[in-house]
Amino acid sequence: MEFLNVLVAAIGAFALGSVWYMVLSEQWIAASGVRCGPDGKPEGGMKPSIFAMSFALQLVVAGMMRHTFALSGIDGIGKGLVAGLGVGLFFITPWIGINNLYSMRPAKLTLIDGGYATLACGIMGLILTLF
Repeated sequence: MEFLNVLVAAIGAFALGSVWYMVLSEQWIAASGVRCGPDGKPEGGMKPSIFAMSFALQLVVAGMMRHTFALSGIDGIGKGLVAGLGVGLFFITPWIGINNLYSMRPAKLTLIDGGYATLACGIMGLILTLF
């Protein structure tokens, strides 16, 4: 049953990502410096392997969050949501910020990616404590 929780949590975060980055695609492309063709789409396209690997990595995050929640006694959707938001806001977003500082990327990129990480971890936390 726990693997099913982790799987559903990763699916929830992945689904949020598809909406988040569709809505913010123009801003993200501008901030990230990704080169685009005349059609406005990233050069080389988005290969299916990128999405598959992204989902696999979200499974890792959801699995570790489930493990941490179990060790910490985090139960109930309120605690799961707050803990998940905390993971995204205070662990993942600062790390994204550090990487972007050293690669001299704009703060806007950190806000976009960190915002997604925060909300996605919040969704994961909520889903992990639903069952």
